[in-house]
Amino acid sequence: MDDQRAVSTTRKVVSGLVFVALIPLVAMAAVMVSARMGDGPSVVFAGGPLVAGELATGPEPDWSFVRDVGTIELQLLDPPKSRLIWIVEHEGKAYVVSGYMGSFIGRLWKRWPIQAERDGRAIIRVDGTRYARTLERIRGGAEVEGVTAELRRKYGFVASRTDIADGSVWLFELGPPSAEMTGVSP
Repeated sequence: MDDQRAVSTTRKVVSGLVFVALIPLVAMAAVMVSARMGDGPSVVFAGGPLVAGELATGPEPDWSFVRDVGTIELQLLDPPKSRLIWIVEHEGKAYVVSGYMGSFIGRLWKRWPIQAERDGRAIIRVDGTRYARTLERIRGGAEVEGVTAELRRKYGFVASRTDIADGSVWLFELGPPSAEMTGVSP
């Protein structure tokens, strides 16, 4: 009889521990689903399309206003998911970067750069204003030194011209929107 009672108690304890362990997993899954359906990303999880905020129109902006902005929201049009990302400005143009692209884990974890290279149409949101942009991958050129220096100053992120050229770090210029994006409202 004592053996049956011990087995029953052990089962109850194990069941209780499994239940307690599932609570944070279910909570994280709920937050992830909520973020994907929401307007913009959460701190950790990708979000849905960026819909709130005025869509900027007019001439190409001087991006120097992002010099001290820590992160922006970036949404690709295909797929329409948003994420928080670093932004730097160099000579009036805006750039975003993705590190760890030379590793299997980095390429598995960060799919957006590959998607952006395939279809660079994007919306970014900075301080509540949305901007239609075209992400153009930069693999070299005169701007790389200035952009990497700004990444180092702003974030302490060390990337070299070689890192950009060999693909361990992917750099994108946030170029003007393509003609088909005029008036885009995702």
